[in-house]
Amino acid sequence: MRPFHLAFPVDNLKRTREFYTKILGCKEGRSSDRWIDFDMYGHQVVAHLVDSVDSVDTNPVDGDDVPASHFGVILESEEWTQLSKKLQASNIEFIIEPHTRFREEPGEQSTMFFLDPCGNALEFKAFKSDEMIFAKN
Repeated sequence: MRPFHLAFPVDNLKRTREFYTKILGCKEGRSSDRWIDFDMYGHQVVAHLVDSVDSVDTNPVDGDDVPASHFGVILESEEWTQLSKKLQASNIEFIIEPHTRFREEPGEQSTMFFLDPCGNALEFKAFKSDEMIFAKN
């Protein structure tokens, strides 16, 4: 699978750099005084400096109010567990606490949602197997 590219708005590059490198463990790529490239598990995500980041609307999914606009990575189960422990140890405030959704159904997944320092919603998830990623009922 080829890496994806995603650009997202931030209103503070210093806090963004610290969060994505120190908390999420992303490597920093190229940057300027207006943007920063990050290597997020092999994918290129780019923080672009803007005046303000808008609030996020939500949508109900399996009993949770999921931010309609969000991004993240599907991790292996062990990576997901390690990241959730690291985030909890870093006192990250979760929008949706780490848990399993769609239990005993196609698409069962471990998931967690939290905000970056500029209010962008991130979701990291893990499936029992890759076949479950697009599983239907």
